[in-house]
Amino acid sequence: MPKNKFQDVIFTIIMVFVMVYTMICYNIALNVGGMNNQVFLNAFHELVIMGPIAFILDFFLIGPFAKKKAFSIVNLERDNNFHLVIAISVVSIIGMCPLMSLAATLLFKNAGTQFISVWFQTTAINFPMAFFWQLCFAGPLVRKIFALLFPEKETSKIADGQEA
Repeated sequence: MPKNKFQDVIFTIIMVFVMVYTMICYNIALNVGGMNNQVFLNAFHELVIMGPIAFILDFFLIGPFAKKKAFSIVNLERDNNFHLVIAISVVSIIGMCPLMSLAATLLFKNAGTQFISVWFQTTAINFPMAFFWQLCFAGPLVRKIFALLFPEKETSKIADGQEA
């Protein structure tokens, strides 16, 4: 997990790329009736618009709220540290999915007078994908990439009572 603002920016950029690109591919595939190679290319056109929106929402609004809420839910003295990671992820999904679906509805759906219903439908369709993608794939992948970029200094295992 990020230890300072610089690391937080890098972590957020990687997470935004992995989540937003995948969710754009998912939505394009739904719109065209299935996956094909063109979906992956077309997604980059929307990524340049949706990526910065997601970064701003996550870094300045949803991320801080998710961390604050997660720390109010998880007791680190009693619970496993991974519970905190899961709590932050779930609260982030709950906040980001409706807001990013709102942005997609405004920018790409041409919803007209059906705006509210299209936004709700977009959120409902995106939520299960965002939830499972984040928890099962994106979160672990981004944490692994982040750990490779910013390896934590190992504490002495002997000092911790473990053999070297």
